[in-house]
Amino acid sequence: MTLTPEQKQTVAGWVAAGDNLSAVQKKLAEQFKVSMTYRDVRFLVDDLNLELKDPAPKVDTSDVSKGAPPKAPEKKGLIDQLKEKVGLAPGAVEEDDLPPEDFPAEPAGAGSLAVDLDRIVRPGFMVSGSVTFSDGVSGKWALDQQGRLMLETPQKGYQPGPADVQAFQRELQLQLQKQGF
Repeated sequence: MTLTPEQKQTVAGWVAAGDNLSAVQKKLAEQFKVSMTYRDVRFLVDDLNLELKDPAPKVDTSDVSKGAPPKAPEKKGLIDQLKEKVGLAPGAVEEDDLPPEDFPAEPAGAGSLAVDLDRIVRPGFMVSGSVTFSDGVSGKWALDQQGRLMLETPQKGYQPGPADVQAFQRELQLQLQKQGF
């Protein structure tokens, strides 16, 4: 279908105003009752030697010395926040925070914390194991596929102390790294 010179001039005005191909296609149908495919609209714009305005500026990829534009800070979901709490998120535990490989672990008992991984993982979890906190309370822990940590202890409502939580996070991170997680 051909357009009249007035219609072509109107299309040129739309493109100059910043309309994209789909907006031009829609306006053609609404205002001129001309039905065109997206491809036909693309050809029409090319035939009229019109330049579409690009809403995003083009990045010069030839100069690698220019850094990428700064990214907006990522919003962290609940799972990412939980992973950070147990030290599983990238950067959550720094190398300096970890003891050296040849550093002997403290023996389990009063005043220390012990974390063990199960050889056979509990059903429905990625990894599971047991923990004995410094106050002697033992429990079972598990991490599911979505990064949620579960802790079961015989004492209802038990909350380990802040130092134990931090030690548990560190020890769990070490144990998981040894297993390739």
